[in-house]
Amino acid sequence: MQKRRLGRSGLEVSEIGLGCMGMSQSYGPNPGDRRQMIALIRKAVELGVTFFDTAEVYGPFDNEELVGEALAPLREEVVIATKFGFRYDENGRPSPANGLDSRPEQIRRAVEGSLERLGTDHIDLLYQHRVDPEVPIEEVAGTVGDLIREGKVRHFGLSEAAAQTIRRAHAVQPVAAIQSEYSLWWRKPEEEVLPLCEELGIGFVPYSPLGKGFLTGKIDEGARFAEGDIRGTIPRFAQEARKANRALVDLLGEIARQKGATPAQIALAWLLAQKPWIAPIPGTRRPERLTENIGAAQIELTPEDMHKIEEAASRIEIQGARYPEELERMTYR
Repeated sequence: MQKRRLGRSGLEVSEIGLGCMGMSQSYGPNPGDRRQMIALIRKAVELGVTFFDTAEVYGPFDNEELVGEALAPLREEVVIATKFGFRYDENGRPSPANGLDSRPEQIRRAVEGSLERLGTDHIDLLYQHRVDPEVPIEEVAGTVGDLIREGKVRHFGLSEAAAQTIRRAHAVQPVAAIQSEYSLWWRKPEEEVLPLCEELGIGFVPYSPLGKGFLTGKIDEGARFAEGDIRGTIPRFAQEARKANRALVDLLGEIARQKGATPAQIALAWLLAQKPWIAPIPGTRRPERLTENIGAAQIELTPEDMHKIEEAASRIEIQGARYPEELERMTYR
């Protein structure tokens, strides 16, 4: 697999990474077999993936421990990204339900915990998970800058931040990457964030590049979500919305048939074709899906293909919000 440089940061990653969140939470019951998830992560490295994404809140904590154990023998070959930013409860565990906390002392607490769980002496890419309106972004950037000078962190990132916030943070400590949702069914980053990334030389890491599984074509209006699957709470996955949004999957399927590919591969290839500093991080628990996703890097979409997709997608109005209201309020601050 080819590598991409995240903007002007000098940080190189595989053009397709691996989002590890779903191995511990959000998509129904935990898969349970830790050994299988470790094997999957190591298989990804064998296939050329060097970019792995986790966060202290995933689990919470469990996902960092999983990623750390899986990558311990391969640490020098990979880039590990993790995140801070949620308030801890009385048991010392972070959760979006607890609210946000990016005070400098909390950032340091989070980093020390992440280093221990990951079993490493440095974090390659540290994101603020969500912008905390109670803490000036300049203070956050300055704290991460101090951690970089101390050698505990290599690069600074922001997740789901608004353009003006990114600009302010970058003026204090260069931002290497922005991680936000981006795919054919969520294109808000194109309005302000992607142009700013190009201006400032910042890389962009799309999460949920397959629309939380919808763009794979495997989820239709008759699908039922297990208890604990976040998609059961998301308006975009309501039955009527899924029925309406199927038009986008049909479009991907048409292009896929022409290319001898799958809809998921076309969705990822579309992202890779946007900019050379974009590196998506699709997640999976299944080896066959890992191989399928990585295969997207071999698919070349011509300018004519891109125009056809753009023209057809512009006629499709996606139905339903991408998050429940309380989670959406935490984005684009």
